[in-house]
Amino acid sequence: MNIPISLSPFHPSDQEEVKALVLAGLVDHWGKLDPTLNLDLNNIAESYRDAVFLVAKQDGRVVGCGALVPHDGHTAEIKRMSVAASLRRQGLGRRILTALCDEARGRGFQHIILETTETWDEVIAFYLDFGFRFTHHQDGDVYFKLDLSQE
Repeated sequence: MNIPISLSPFHPSDQEEVKALVLAGLVDHWGKLDPTLNLDLNNIAESYRDAVFLVAKQDGRVVGCGALVPHDGHTAEIKRMSVAASLRRQGLGRRILTALCDEARGRGFQHIILETTETWDEVIAFYLDFGFRFTHHQDGDVYFKLDLSQE
């Protein structure tokens, strides 16, 4: 990636830009938003206080994000991965995901799990290409797992 982008931990001053980025990505996919969903984005610092939430910035503007949320001593979950539409397919998502996986390894996690909508084909292909494997489908979602010990 030739675009100078910084990755840093979420700061409360990132709140509105990160929320807007994630919601814009959901609108891109769904065409609309359900106001009863995504309540975790109303206070990211509080919702993800036990997580590693990374923010990617280009020229001071938020262009990507992702969180690593501990489940137990062995497993963490990737949540809220999002990249600005203008920067998709340029390696930024992989950079964020790699940083989150490195953080998981550094914290001693053995597995990373995640889920996404089963109709989000390009996202599914991204996670499979990264090395995640399907675990199951449920209620319109597909679930993945990455074994860090087998990498």
